[in-house]
Amino acid sequence: MSASDWVIDILLVGLVLRQIRPRVITARSILLPAVLLAVAGSEYLKGFPTGGNDVLMVVILIAVGAVFGAISGTTTRMYLANPGQVVCRAGVVAASVWVLGMGIRMAFDIWAHTTSGEHHLVHFSIHHSITSADAYSTAFVLMAFAQVILRVGILQWRRIQLEGGQPRRMPEPA
Repeated sequence: MSASDWVIDILLVGLVLRQIRPRVITARSILLPAVLLAVAGSEYLKGFPTGGNDVLMVVILIAVGAVFGAISGTTTRMYLANPGQVVCRAGVVAASVWVLGMGIRMAFDIWAHTTSGEHHLVHFSIHHSITSADAYSTAFVLMAFAQVILRVGILQWRRIQLEGGQPRRMPEPA
């Protein structure tokens, strides 16, 4: 793994770990995850392999990421601290599922770059008609995207619901 791989993975894990302590959540809370996804996307998404069973593997891992993101988003505790101020706090389940999802991706990347990992991946790829290493990269990056997008989307939807169903508007300029 490169230094940028480690930084992106650690920041993605940090997204939920920083919410173990109660934090105010606003519409602006989507900025950091959006920036991390943009950086990760530009760094790792070089194409979308469609040969063999590549698409099936990508779809399966996107679904796994979506499940992790949905569980993490729905099990995060959210409440109104003051009128119009929504606070969220990730509990054990939300944080554990989040770290598990991101950790699986990180562990796979480390394992895949070992002699044993490379050997097993070649055999797995041949046996399951996975056509290239890009298929794995794409699948795991999109898994992380699904996890982040689902969690952030669920938290924002819940924030809007707690605020009375109306997104907060910015004050008019003077």
